[in-house]
Amino acid sequence: MPTKASRGVASDLVAVIRDARRLDIRAGSQPHRFIGIWAVVTAHRVFVRSWSLKPRSWYRTLLIEPHGVVRIAGREVPFRAVRTRSERLKAAVDRAYLEKYNKPGEVTYARDMVRARSRLTTTELVLSERR
Repeated sequence: MPTKASRGVASDLVAVIRDARRLDIRAGSQPHRFIGIWAVVTAHRVFVRSWSLKPRSWYRTLLIEPHGVVRIAGREVPFRAVRTRSERLKAAVDRAYLEKYNKPGEVTYARDMVRARSRLTTTELVLSERR
């Protein structure tokens, strides 16, 4: 059953994100290019983590301005970013990253994504159907 976070967003879009190898994101409202990041779905909710904590990263932008747009399946969908504090959810996101990104070229990065530094950046993207 879809949660409050995914209400209003077609479950097929969440399924596309679940199955996609990457998600294109544009954080904040300033015009700039989309960049590809890894995303996972757990409990019908979309989560992302930052591998890099550079000063001008999408993650740091979302800390200041928690809105943006994802591009997936030929659609641009606005979102609101919500930092995840729940250890239970973080553990589920850990499992989701390790299960999804298990190909030989991905495993090293997936392991990095579940380490403390990246784990602290766990962010839910609450998708919106508004245009």
